[in-house]
Amino acid sequence: MHDKDYEYSTERLLVNEWHSMSSDDWHQQELAVVVKNILTPEVTQSLPPAWQGNYTHERASHWIKERDEEGTTLLVTEKSTRTAIGFIILFNSADGRDIRLGYLLAETAWGKGIASELIRGFVGWCKINAISSVTGGVESDNAASKRVLEKNGFVAEHHSDNKSEQMFVLRIR
Repeated sequence: MHDKDYEYSTERLLVNEWHSMSSDDWHQQELAVVVKNILTPEVTQSLPPAWQGNYTHERASHWIKERDEEGTTLLVTEKSTRTAIGFIILFNSADGRDIRLGYLLAETAWGKGIASELIRGFVGWCKINAISSVTGGVESDNAASKRVLEKNGFVAEHHSDNKSEQMFVLRIR
């Protein structure tokens, strides 16, 4: 898939592959600064240990490089302010019809229904692009993320090998 293939928008959000965003799409152009600002200890506390803690510019740059090597990362910006507020991290299956999903939102975006709107928009994108299923893992203690996925049609399946992570699957076709 080409970078632009991932672009979608919702009422309040613009979402696109993070290296394809233009200055018209968002104000902040230094991606490492955005990563550093979003990946606060509070945001990363339910993530793998290697992702937790404070981010320096150097650590943020390394995190960007790692995400680029593993899959596709989408940047989430608020339409009204053109401010980056989060990421969607995607891992495609070999045939591209099944996607593993992860998402992160800045603390400033919490409690406003943005996560539900973001995932609802992504599910719509998946339907248009003939995606068969989407799987997301959620730490067992992250009730808010579980609710977001359930509201958008995901069903809890089984715990992954990591017993503290619950898997949620959305079967589309």
